[in-house]
Amino acid sequence: MPLQRAFIPYGAYWSSPFCRWQGSLGESNAIELAATTAVGALRARHIAPELLDSLILGCTVPQKYGFYGAPWLAGMIGAPSISGAMIAQACATSARVLTSAALELEVGQRQCVLGICCDRTSNGPHIYYPSPAGPGGMGQSENPVWDNFGFDPWARTSMLATAELIASEAGITREEQDAVTLRRYEQYADALADDRAFQRRYMVPVQVGQGRRAVTVEEDEGIHPTTADGLARLRPVTEGGTVTFGTQTHPADGNAGMVVCTRERARELSQDASLEVQLLGYGEVRLERGHMPAASVPAAQSALDRAGVELEDCKVIKSHNPFAANDIYFCRETGADLQAMNPFGSPLIYGHPQGPTGLRVVIETIEALALAGGGLGLFTGCAAGDTAMALVLRVD
Repeated sequence: MPLQRAFIPYGAYWSSPFCRWQGSLGESNAIELAATTAVGALRARHIAPELLDSLILGCTVPQKYGFYGAPWLAGMIGAPSISGAMIAQACATSARVLTSAALELEVGQRQCVLGICCDRTSNGPHIYYPSPAGPGGMGQSENPVWDNFGFDPWARTSMLATAELIASEAGITREEQDAVTLRRYEQYADALADDRAFQRRYMVPVQVGQGRRAVTVEEDEGIHPTTADGLARLRPVTEGGTVTFGTQTHPADGNAGMVVCTRERARELSQDASLEVQLLGYGEVRLERGHMPAASVPAAQSALDRAGVELEDCKVIKSHNPFAANDIYFCRETGADLQAMNPFGSPLIYGHPQGPTGLRVVIETIEALALAGGGLGLFTGCAAGDTAMALVLRVD
């Protein structure tokens, strides 16, 4: 059954630029920066914090004072009377935040929920777990970003290895991955046309301190010029593999926010009263170990089934695609148009800050539908190891 009560006021969402690892956002506390970004974005959209009755924070990389989570963030944005959960579900964090907000609305417990997702992969903590009983009294250490990229304790393999596994099983070639990456770069270039007209529909500048001066970051940072010859010259990351540094995403920093509310409240807060945005369905699946890129297919089907629509009904399909192989596999299995999927770019090109990645993609889905005159949209994306989540929405 489709969701009935979860609406998104048109324009009541935003994303910071995504900045490369160790770039301009590399030394800012992700939660504090998300709060500063939200204050400006809410003010610009004439949304008073007093209208919010809950806040859900999505964050996967530990930040200083992160223990206080959503209540801390709520206080910083001027809504000290509300609280909420902090969610970490790898790269499905954004989809889970929106799903959680939608389900609270569905049962009538909330009227207006703000979801904020943020992460800083740069300069993450180095964690030490004491173990006096260990060899020599030594404990264990962990880098929450790199160690988890490189090792799934359940599948006992890396994220990169899941892409190579699917590429091998599905017969996805190096040349196909290069071609899709080039196409995704071309689509990202469309978002930069006319002085970044598409991105300016939702992207907000952020101000960060660097030394004694403040720096304003207005656009994505760390995007590499991409050509067919350049991609062809790259070596596979692993010997004998097919994935190169050009056909996988890169770690990044950033944040994004979105209001999810009742239809009545959405009409009040919308930046364009002629547009209505509704969440219709969500899906979540888990496959056998190490098959992460393949999970986006059944997750999408689950969301479509719940929404009561078919894939061919969707005018816009966008994905969280940490590897080019993800999109190739998805389109082979579903019949979706590989060239048309992911208009205006995707995380393969603009980076992977984990928590907010999916939220930016959902925002871009809404804006692409608005430009296309409305219709149904699908977001789907893998989420570490062997899982994925998907969302279906409609713009009228």
